[in-house]
Amino acid sequence: MKELWLEIDAKNPEKTQLLKQASEICDVVLEESKDGISANKSDLTVLTHLDIDEIAKLKKNRKIVALKVIVKSKEDENTAVKVAAEKAVDYIVISCVDWRVIPLENIIAQSRGKSKILAEVSNAEDARLVLGTLELGTDGVVLKTSSLTELTKTAVIVKQQSLKLDLTTAKIVTTKAIGTGARVCVDTCDIMTRGEGILVGSQSAGLFLVEAEVHENPYVASRPFRVNAGSISMYTLGSLQNTRYLSELKAGEEVIIVNREGKIRKANVGRIKIEFRPLILIEAEVDGKKIKTILQNAETIRLVTPNGSKPVTELKMDDELLVYVEAKGGGRHFGVSVPDETVIEQ
Repeated sequence: MKELWLEIDAKNPEKTQLLKQASEICDVVLEESKDGISANKSDLTVLTHLDIDEIAKLKKNRKIVALKVIVKSKEDENTAVKVAAEKAVDYIVISCVDWRVIPLENIIAQSRGKSKILAEVSNAEDARLVLGTLELGTDGVVLKTSSLTELTKTAVIVKQQSLKLDLTTAKIVTTKAIGTGARVCVDTCDIMTRGEGILVGSQSAGLFLVEAEVHENPYVASRPFRVNAGSISMYTLGSLQNTRYLSELKAGEEVIIVNREGKIRKANVGRIKIEFRPLILIEAEVDGKKIKTILQNAETIRLVTPNGSKPVTELKMDDELLVYVEAKGGGRHFGVSVPDETVIEQ
């Protein structure tokens, strides 16, 4: 699980509000003063310079030790790697003065699994960058900010790295070929594996897990970057907080990829391809509620099941599929949930 630390100035006028928010979403809170950096955890000590004797003393007293390393040169980078290799500290907090990605890539490659690597950032976008560096990313971030908004935005990015959706099983009630319509292929900038795809449905509160085109067949090569997602009017998750119509998605935007276990990750859209194809209506029942989706009617479009996946052309009554059902119910206003609103979707 990725970690979110917040570092604030002890004289910050917004300190009280920041601390209140941080107590709910941060793993550690650091305060910077003229005497150094103090943590809200009594067993954690943050050192701002390398002191082998002090580290040994703290470790002997069973303290958790974090060492802050300011990377200005290759020598600074080597210092961080050396400390990690010796397993002398629990955390290395990397602060890059100019170059950010390349030093972090080197440190992650050589130090991962030895000490936890945290990157110092000042905003949510930098957090997104370091969490994806060298694919593995850092083990977390130390956010230095006085902005409540930036703290919240960063928390969403950091904590979504380890969030899961509760998928449930629905049973097929009926399938019906409905003729030709506009369908959307979502081509991502990522590679998906079996059991991964995106959630799609006619109702925002009931979404089916459509698998990426990861299966080989005699007629079409696999395209593991693609989800043939269905009719342009179908919903998908734009984030954990809102839905999007498939027709709204554009290159450069983000979609949520979900696997069979409900684990989520984000991917960027590379392109959206809309073509007119034969469609199929699929209706399933979960906990007495009927949910629907409309997909392309072809053998390469597969829905994820508890143990595998199945082409939409082979679905039959009582087949089980994995779906996501929004517990809050209600309606949506421009994709944002409004639980108290009465909306009937059929």
